[in-house]
Amino acid sequence: MAKFELYQSKQGKHHFRLKASNGQTILSSQGYAQKSGAKNGIESVRKNAGRDGGIERFEGKNGKHYFRIKSTNGQTVASSQGYASASGVTNGIASVQKNAPDADVVDQSE
Repeated sequence: MAKFELYQSKQGKHHFRLKASNGQTILSSQGYAQKSGAKNGIESVRKNAGRDGGIERFEGKNGKHYFRIKSTNGQTVASSQGYASASGVTNGIASVQKNAPDADVVDQSE
């Protein structure tokens, strides 16, 4: 079963990542000053991953392919890991859309 992991960095910022059932990270968030911001980010991923315009694909300067989840105001909520191919991104997006709505949240910051 996929899960969101909520954690705090050494710099004190709160983050989340969505992990597939095989343990691979599908996407990661930016840093939030408050834990509540990271929790809101998780809810935004759940809501926007299936919304038209909620996912943006792009190619990085390193030649890898990525996607990011964007909120309705256009801000990036979370970004994927780098994929070697565009088809890898398609599979990653499908995994988020399938798993994010029902994924448990595991708070590792406590």
